[in-house]
Amino acid sequence: MSVKYTVSLTQEEQDKLLDLTKKGKNSARTFKKAQILLLANEGYTDSVIADMLMLGESTVHRTRQRYVEEGVELALSERPRKGRDKKLTPQTEAFLIATACSNPPTGHESWTMQLLADKLVSLELIDSISDETVRTTLKKIK
Repeated sequence: MSVKYTVSLTQEEQDKLLDLTKKGKNSARTFKKAQILLLANEGYTDSVIADMLMLGESTVHRTRQRYVEEGVELALSERPRKGRDKKLTPQTEAFLIATACSNPPTGHESWTMQLLADKLVSLELIDSISDETVRTTLKKIK
């Protein structure tokens, strides 16, 4: 099987990658990517590299592709991850904190995460919110 993206490392790149694999100061992802590039340079196929390093073949392919298209530095680096949009606006978050610091509703000794979540929904500040989101939001302010 032919490889679409052929890795041909310069001696300088090989030295740098070997150095990366010998120092424990890099992330596990960077370490694995350096290993991928070194093995690809030796002529191993994506499936063999994936088996050797216990990775998915697509990870090997993407690392190889990124090296060919963007160079060794970008092949080793992580692309930024967007993550999920925040559930609460800063104003809603401030209201949540203020509510948690206020007196609990009649019949309750203290605010629970679920009571706070229900309060935000009942005031139509948000369509829905879990008690876990309330908990993690309040935990951030400690």
